[in-house]
Amino acid sequence: MSAFEYQAIDTKGKRVKGFLECDSSKHARQLLREKSLIPLEVSQVYGDVSNAAKKSSTGLFNNFSQSNNAQRRWKLNTTDLALITRQFATLLESGLTIEECLSVLIAQTERHKTRSILTGIKSKIIEGFSFFNAIEEYPRSFPEIYRAAVSAGEHSGNLEVVMDNLANYLEERQNLQQRLSIALIYPIILTTVSIVIVMALLTFVVPKVVVVFEGANQTLPLLTRIMIAIGDFLKAHFVTLTVFVIAMIVAVSTIFRRPKPRLWLDSQVLNSLFTKRLSREINSARLARTLAIMIQSGVPLLTAMRSAEGVLTNLVLRMELQQSAVDVSEGSSIHKSLLRHNRFSPLLSQMIASGEASGRLGEMLDKAANALEIGVKNRLAVIMGLFEPLVILIMGGLVMLIVLAILLPVFDMNTLIK
Repeated sequence: MSAFEYQAIDTKGKRVKGFLECDSSKHARQLLREKSLIPLEVSQVYGDVSNAAKKSSTGLFNNFSQSNNAQRRWKLNTTDLALITRQFATLLESGLTIEECLSVLIAQTERHKTRSILTGIKSKIIEGFSFFNAIEEYPRSFPEIYRAAVSAGEHSGNLEVVMDNLANYLEERQNLQQRLSIALIYPIILTTVSIVIVMALLTFVVPKVVVVFEGANQTLPLLTRIMIAIGDFLKAHFVTLTVFVIAMIVAVSTIFRRPKPRLWLDSQVLNSLFTKRLSREINSARLARTLAIMIQSGVPLLTAMRSAEGVLTNLVLRMELQQSAVDVSEGSSIHKSLLRHNRFSPLLSQMIASGEASGRLGEMLDKAANALEIGVKNRLAVIMGLFEPLVILIMGGLVMLIVLAILLPVFDMNTLIK
């Protein structure tokens, strides 16, 4: 049996979507009619299209190919993947088979894409393929680290343990990403609001207040004239400036997506006094957490190191890890290779050395990840604690200048009257 995705019209004229498990698209259409549904489109979620399905309607094979390719391009976000993995691990521990676990997940999943991917995996499992082979068809949804851990779990017979470790890994990674996102969102919002307030004062408040003094045949103070000029410029060229800023952001982001500019930027981040330590600790924490979950799941060391390259956001550190993998393949230990390049956190190298000496590498990597993530959290808290008063001071200084620009003509007029 195969899984088919359908679109149909019910007796009330509403369009409905869903999935069916049957032998062919012709059988699926028959089942839909028995449910008083008018089939509009039926496409196989995964598998080869049978001859009957090819002949059932004009263009069905093309629809299937496009649908299947689209499904393989779909990507589960980190939140959905972590939730599914946790639920899957819990169901496996309760004694259910993989097929039964997938049936439960499909029944309680509300997102269409997630349900479609899980249905495709279940269809592959029913055909007799392993769980690893099934998820391998969706590389965008299940990253290389995930697939490698599942493969090791299936070979060792400890899939439920591996899925539990993967769930812990994804939840920790999600928490770290959320902390980073919150740390970035707050200063962006604060800075944006501050800029909007200052621009509003310059373009609307200052001109309306200062226009009162223009009829007094009085030369306005230099600061007031500067503020009026800035306000007039912003008001006259607001659209042009907005387009220019957006174009610059798009151009810069496009340029730094290329390997050489990105490599240069990442090297500057690692060499900068203000960003070096934070970038190194974030990437070291990601590396430690990834290697820990893979080694504890039974993945070979070299495979784990090569798979962990994808979690590093800094290209320089990614290249260093690639070189370390080469050194390990030639007989070197991990901690000696990392110390030789001296790019990652010294704590990570020390914990790896302890783990290699004691034979508890996975456990020590897990401890290193916990320590580094706590360090990242504390450092972000310090940065945020410094950034907020800094922005307030800058904002206060700008507002003070604007207020002075308004008050200086008042002071000058009082002097003339006296």
